[in-house]
Formats: sequence, C-alpha cells, structure tokens
Amino acid sequence: MTPLDNAPFAALTGPHAHFAESRGAAVRYPADMSPFTGLPSTPSPADWADLAALAPHAVVTGHEPPPDWHVDTRLPLLQFVDDGIAAAPEPEAVVLGAADVPEMLALASLTKPGPFLPRTVEMGTYLGIRRDGRLVAMAGERLRVPGYTEVSAVCTHPEARGQSLGTRLLLAVADGIRARGETTFLHVLASNTGAIRLYERLGFRQRLSTELLILTHTGQALL
Repeated sequence: MTPLDNAPFAALTGPHAHFAESRGAAVRYPADMSPFTGLPSTPSPADWADLAALAPHAVVTGHEPPPDWHVDTRLPLLQFVDDGIAAAPEPEAVVLGAADVPEMLALASLTKPGPFLPRTVEMGTYLGIRRDGRLVAMAGERLRVPGYTEVSAVCTHPEARGQSLGTRLLLAVADGIRARGETTFLHVLASNTGAIRLYERLGFRQRLSTELLILTHTGQALL
C-alpha cells in the first residue's frame, strides 16, 4: 500500500488534515471545497456508520459500500503518475486566488473538468492564463498526499482551444510540484480516451485502475 492507493484518505489524514471534518476514522473535505470523503483502506462497519453520520451523500474511491448505501453513480477511474514529463514554467501563467474564484467557477461550469467549488482554490496552487483580461485557461492542485500532489481542473475556454494552454498550465503546475520534491499524479475517467492518450504522450504512466462511487446513505439495510 502507498498513499496513492487511497488518496482522499491519505490527503485528509496527512497534508490536508487541517481541512478535514471527521467522525471516528471517516473524514471529508468541507462541502464547499471538495466532494471527496475518505475511509481507511479496509473500512469496518463502524467506519461506514461514521461516514453516514458525517456525509450521508459521499464520494469515495476504491471502496465497495455495505447494503445500507445506494450507489448513485459508478465511474471507472484511472490514476496516472509522472514518469518523466517535461514539466516547465509557463511565462503567461498567473497565480489565481480568492478574487478570481467567480471567473474560475464560470470557466469550470462551461468546460466541466470535474468538481470545482468556491473553496477548491484553497487546496493548492492554481495557475491561469488571461487574454484581454479574461480567464481562458486554468489548472491547479487538488489532493495532496505524502510525497505526491494531484493536478486537477485543467480546462480551456472553447474560444481559446488549439493553443495547448491547458497542457502548458498542467506542465507548469507539475513544475511547481516537482520543485517541492514531490511527484505529480492525476485521475481521469477511463472513458476519456482522448485525455488518456495526451497524458501518456506527455510522460504520465498509469499505475492504478479503480472506481469512483457517488453514494447516498439509505438509512436502513437493503434486503
């Protein structure tokens, strides 16, 4: 087992512990930051009960729930790690912060890179590219586990595509991660074959195939 095998739990009990809301061994990010919740690698019935009290609507990876949880969505998910990518600074990149959140939310809503909420920007460094004052591309850090940081929210406005802006920002975020002595990783839906081909060309290597589950606690065991 490595921290990457159970990344949300490793983040919330490690580098992101200061964000964690917890009950017993169950942990979660604040609801306005990230939907991810975490459980130990082999959760007990008590751990699942604690999660139900903490987050009756939960997002987990790599755990099959007991009968009193309903699986709303099941998505095959792949995890990739840096295996020699050409990480480099991006001259056009600017650091994004709280003042940029409305534009970041609008760009994420338009491009659907994955969950991006009002406080997601607090999870790590986010970089953007502006054209004529408008935010047209961004990428940043999400889950941070011992020795590794995840790149996420890589997206480009439709009107600015074809310039590799998202790729350039991804490599710039990875450059900052590498400068800290950490390794970049990321997650991608198994169905997103175009992104998978891009990540492989850039020098990412697949290390894990898992599932992302969106769950609702039913309040009673199903017969």
